[in-house]
Amino acid sequence: MKILIAEDDEFTRLLVVEVVRRLGHEPFVASDGEEALASFSRELPAMLVLDWQIPAPDGLEVCRRVRASDCGSDAYILMVTSRDESDDLAAVLDAGADDYVGKPISLDGLRARLVIAQRRIAKDDVRRRTEEALARARWLAGIGEMSLAIQHEVNNPLAALLGNAALVETGMCDEAEARQCMRVMVEQAQRIAGVVKRLTALKEPRSVEYLRGARMIDLSPGVPTSAGDA
Repeated sequence: MKILIAEDDEFTRLLVVEVVRRLGHEPFVASDGEEALASFSRELPAMLVLDWQIPAPDGLEVCRRVRASDCGSDAYILMVTSRDESDDLAAVLDAGADDYVGKPISLDGLRARLVIAQRRIAKDDVRRRTEEALARARWLAGIGEMSLAIQHEVNNPLAALLGNAALVETGMCDEAEARQCMRVMVEQAQRIAGVVKRLTALKEPRSVEYLRGARMIDLSPGVPTSAGDA
């Protein structure tokens, strides 16, 4: 995975880069806050290792800006700091960091933090993919339920409308019968219009059982609709 390392101390930066590479990841480096923000926007790394004390702006501000960006909510942020007061560590977490590691950095300590981050990122990725798959399944199920509901509500009036239209069109009825057919056609068209109106004004779509376990959206008259559309 891509890991952005924002560190102005050359020795510490080389150390972090080496550990990142040994773990099989792709490092990107920045020596100040502006460079870090530009690199993040360009590379969209899965993880950032930010030194609190980098210049212009510092690591805390970079963390805040990343979290506030459109694509920064999922990034894992590890803050590097030499401060160990409780208020300082609280500030790190309040800025949006997921974890922190103290200076001076030990090789084993940094490796452990990166492995923990990798596992967390993988777990979050599985959860996100599962949620996306579930949302798509629900969306597809909703399409099926809506299609069945429209078919159920529209088929009968549509058949009556088309049947009477055919009688008039073929001349198989006299003038009085033709007028009656026209009235039926208008009534059935109004029924279909009512279904469409209820469909577009649904307030809280409700799924009901149809046949043999199949379900459909309830479009029957009396279904709750948006205010002013009932």
